[in-house]
Formats: sequence, structure tokens, C-alpha cells
Amino acid sequence: MTENVVELFKAPPAEASPVPRPVSVTKTGTPVPLWVRSGRAIKAAATHERTRTAGRVAARHTLYVTGGARIISRRTWDGRTAARYERMIRAAEAAGQMEEAKEWEERGRQFRAERHQRRMEMLAAPQRLAKATVISAGWGVGSLLGVGVALAVAESDPSKALTPIMATVDLIHWLSIIVGVVWGPFLAAAPWIALLGLWDVGRRRQAAPQWALPAKQRSTEGEPITPSIVVKAMRDLGISALRKAIQEMDDAGAAMLSPITLAGCGVEVDVNLPSGVSTEEIQNRRRKLAENLNRHEHEVFITIPPQPRTVRLWIADSGALDEPIGASPLVTDPGMTADYRTGRAPWGQDLRGDAALISLFQKHLLITGLSNQGKTASLRALALWLALDPTVEFRIGDLKGIGDWAMFYGLATVLIQGPTDDHVISVTEMVEGVFEEMQRRLQAPPGTVFTPLVAIVDEAQVAYGCGAVDKKKLPYGGAKATSRYFRAVKGIHDQGRAVNVTIWEGTQDPTNENLPKRSREGNHVRASLVLGTEAQARMALGEAPVDAGAAPHKLRQGLDKGTLVVAGDGVKLEPGQSSITIRTHYINDDEAAELAERAKARRNGITTLTAVEPVEQVDPLADILAVLGDAQRMRTQEVLQLLAVRNPGEYREWTFADLKQYLEPFGAEPYKTDGGKMHVSRSRVQEALEERAREVEDGDDE
Repeated sequence: MTENVVELFKAPPAEASPVPRPVSVTKTGTPVPLWVRSGRAIKAAATHERTRTAGRVAARHTLYVTGGARIISRRTWDGRTAARYERMIRAAEAAGQMEEAKEWEERGRQFRAERHQRRMEMLAAPQRLAKATVISAGWGVGSLLGVGVALAVAESDPSKALTPIMATVDLIHWLSIIVGVVWGPFLAAAPWIALLGLWDVGRRRQAAPQWALPAKQRSTEGEPITPSIVVKAMRDLGISALRKAIQEMDDAGAAMLSPITLAGCGVEVDVNLPSGVSTEEIQNRRRKLAENLNRHEHEVFITIPPQPRTVRLWIADSGALDEPIGASPLVTDPGMTADYRTGRAPWGQDLRGDAALISLFQKHLLITGLSNQGKTASLRALALWLALDPTVEFRIGDLKGIGDWAMFYGLATVLIQGPTDDHVISVTEMVEGVFEEMQRRLQAPPGTVFTPLVAIVDEAQVAYGCGAVDKKKLPYGGAKATSRYFRAVKGIHDQGRAVNVTIWEGTQDPTNENLPKRSREGNHVRASLVLGTEAQARMALGEAPVDAGAAPHKLRQGLDKGTLVVAGDGVKLEPGQSSITIRTHYINDDEAAELAERAKARRNGITTLTAVEPVEQVDPLADILAVLGDAQRMRTQEVLQLLAVRNPGEYREWTFADLKQYLEPFGAEPYKTDGGKMHVSRSRVQEALEERAREVEDGDDE
């Protein structure tokens, strides 16, 4: 009891003070105005994902109705008029298919004749309908009366004669009641039924903008290529002249296109550009064109066909270029043979999916690209095929030296493997030996038949970049005319094919330093894997193929391994084309070793050398002094002529630039006299020889 009284007189507990609500303030501490906070709230609500989704849903279903109405209107218009036939006639004429245009014209004429006949029949329809109604009513009443008479006779009751007629009247009465009840709701529901029908048509055709479609339907990647898609992609390239021309065309641009044809794992179409639009503008927008076609950049190739102001588009099926192409026929066909003169090596597949074959008969070959993209594998695949011809001799220099060519031991007469300067010296002497063999063959009696000799230098950039010099201070590498390796390669390029002597080079990351211009341009077949820049692509393939659409710099590094852009006369090209893209077959090391064993079984035992004897070197400085004779100076033209007489195989192709480039390091380059003519000084050449001799002696003493 006491406790209860105490509880009654206890002071009530203090109420907890309410927690103040946070108030937004600016950086200076001033409260944010209400209208600003309201605006932020409205903006947040308007940009919320749920609001955007709801907006897309509302817009989508509304646009389905308008799109469906447009589609139904177009169908109705095409069905009631000759617009469809006119459109097809213009497209056929634009594509040059005059026979097809005549066929569509005949179909249009037949459609108009049938439409005229239907209209004539409709004019006569009211009279026929009235006549048919009277006749039908008479026959109906007569039939019902006949049935009633038969019924009256059968039942001996004359009143039964009108029973069928009255039953029919009752039926009509009840039908009118039913129609009267249903007609009102039907009229009320009819517009909604029509809207539902239009909505369904629009939904099936997805007649709404991409942004309003559901997420799973918003991506059109892999969508089949149609004329309307191609025209829209061209229109949206951002070229105002092209867009305006398409908008002004009666057929909405369809006349620009040739028929779209299947081409391997994609389609091909020619686009005839309107006046004022160049093919270069289209090539420069390849990425945007690919995106407009719902493809990746590497899935669209642009080339220039023979027709003027035309681009040819090859558009891959989405993802098709990421699928492997299968094993090489060299691996799958154990009985395959090779013929150097008439055969073609199975190198891979072109973009159409057809076998890409290459002739190697008397062809100098260059393959270049970035590191680790399949250069060695592509080059080795050709050598493995050619090795199946037992008449072919190989001399191989691998300046990487990790065993990529080891299977050719016992198959090649020379096999040098390694990246050092000593290996470059050996490879240089090997190539010079090939050059000397070419010289010997050139001096053979006319009609002599020579077996094929193929020199292969993989990682040739190591040779061009080597700084080693011989005892005469002549560099083994480099891009100058004094380079022993460069001179030997150039000599083989100039005359080797005439006597079945060819050289193949594989090199990385082409530049003017590691792949001299005069060396790369001496090849009959030039192929390139992925490169970093367009400038490198022009070095690898030449100006003309790149200008015509060849784009190894557009390939994907790491993803397009083994894909080559090839220019030259060794592969079959479409008329007017200067290059072809080939996806090469990959032959791994084990398969390559097996193929090499098959090739060895076709030959007698071959002893493979891992080094070669040095070839006696031509000394241009001494030769120049010799042709100068006692003259104190001589015009450069005369010096070149006398050098060509002294050693035609070495100096026949020398130019003024070669002579200057050789003499310049010795300080004996040609100079201009008072008469304005370029001369070579005998004293300068003599001093250069003496200086070189002193340097050699000093080097020997050390």
C-alpha cells in the first residue's frame, strides 16, 4: 500500500525532447530554399529508374498503335495501288536488271487491268443486287408456301399452310431484337477493338523507337541485313550530301543498292554513291557504319569495286568471325602432295568461306605484323606445304631461335637459329650464298632447268637492325646500300625469279628502319597481320591496296590471330580488287613435326648445315677506284656505267642515290663542280680506302 502511494506522488518522467529534423543548408550554412528542395525532389522522381521504365512502357504501347496504323495503311496502299510494282521497277532499273524490271512492269500492267475489271463490276453491282434480291425473295416465299401447303395436306389443316412463313417472320423478329441489344455495345467496343488490333500489329513488328523497347529487345545485334537497314545506316553516317540525296530519292534510297547476296559467313552489297559523296568519306567512317548496321567494326569490310563512285560492303553474321575455321587440309589429308610450278598452297579461308589458295611459283614473299599474332605460323604453313615437293631446296634463317623451325632439321640444307649478331652474320652469309647461286645460274647456258631454291628469313627485322660490321667496315645489317644483308636480298629480288631463286621474309612492326622501302617493294606477295597504324599498313602492303580498302590496322590485336590481309599476284582476287583477307589455318608444333617427317620420307637424306662458309665479298669502294683509273674526277653517270660493265650482277641496278649513299659514310660522296655536274673525286676515294685499311690494321693490332 505504501509503495502504491509513493508511486502516485512520484514526479512524472521528463518527456524526451524531439529529435530535430535535419535541414538542408548551402556551403555557407544558409538553409536551402523550399522551392530548390522541391525542384530537386521532382527531378529525382522524374529521373528515377522506375519513372523512366514507366515512361518507356507508356510510350512503347502508344507508339505500337501509331506504328500499327502506319503499317496497315502501307499494306492497304500497296494492295489497292500499283505503288509496290513501281517501287520494284525503280530498284531493278537502278541495279541494271532490265529483264527483272520488265517482269515487274508486266505484273503491274496485269494488276491495273484486273483492278479496272473489278471497278467495272462494282458499277454494275447495284442492279445485279436488286435483281438478285427480288428473285431470291420470290423463290424464298414460294418455297416456304410450298412447304406450308405440303404440311397442310399432310395434317388436313388448311391453317398450316402459313406456318413456315410465320416461323420465318418470328425468326426475323427475334434476330432484330438480338441485334438491337448487341449493336449498341458493339459500336461502343468497336474503336477499342480496332485500337487493340493496331496495337497487336505494332507490337509484332516492334514499331517503336529503340529507346522505348524492352531491354531484351533493345539490342539488335545480329539482326539480318536488309536493304532498308543498309540505306538507313548510310543515311545516318553524318555526311550531309549523302543524307540529303537519300531523302530526295523517290524510293528512299533503294536504288543505291545492288541485290544483297550471301557471301560465306555474311552478306555482300554494292552501294552506288550519289554525286558529291566520295568513297574515301565512307571508308573513313567504317566504325560508325558498322555500328549503324548493328555490327562490330571488325565485322564490316569496305572495298572499292571497279565501278566508279561505288563501295562494296561485306557484312559478317554477328560473331561469325570469332569462330575457328577448322584444321588445315595438310593435317586432315595425309595423301596431299605439292607442286611448286602448278600447285597452290591451302593457306586458309577468305571471308566468303571459300578455300584461300596461293601460288608460290617464283614468288618473293613478305609477311609482317605485330608480335605474337601468328606470323611465323602463317609463314611456316606455306613452307610445310612446299616441302612436300621433293625438288624444292630450303635455306632457312630463324632469328628468333626458340625452335619454331626445328622440324626442318634434316629437311633444309641450311638451318640457322638464334637472335645474336653471330646468327645475323651467319644468316647474311647464307643469303649471300643464295645470291651467288643465283649469279651462277644466270650465267648458265640458255635452256638450263633449275630446281627451286627458297631462302626463308624469319624475324628479318633483327638482320636489318644489326650493327655488326666486317673487316672492311661494311655493315651486315642496316637499310643503307652498304648493308650486306640488304644488298643480297635486293639482288635476289631483282633477278632471282628468272632462275627459280626466291626469298621469303617475316618481320615485325614494319618501319623504314627495320624494313627498307626498296626491300619491301621487291616482293610479289605482301601480307600483313594486325598492325598498329595506317602508316604501317601502307609500308606492309603498299599505297594502292590501302587506298582500295585493305585495312590490317583495323584487325583486333590478340583476337584476329592468323588473319592476314594479302596483296599481290599469288592469290586469286576479284576483278578490280587489290587485296584479300584470309583467315589462315593454324598448324601447331606437333602437327608441323609430323608434316616435316612426311616431307623427309619423300626425299633422300639431307645434311643440314647450321652455318655456312663466308662468300667472297664485293668491295664497291675498290671497284669505284678501279673504274676511275687515272682520272682525277669523273661524272657520276660514267662511274655507274663503268661499274655495271665491271660487275653487272652487282651494279646493274645501282642509281645515283645508291652511289651517294654508299660513299657518304666515307666522306667521298659526289660533289657538284662549277659546271653544275655531279662528279666523284679519285683522291677522296683513295683517302677513304687508305683510312679503312689503317682502321683494319689498328683493329688487328688490338
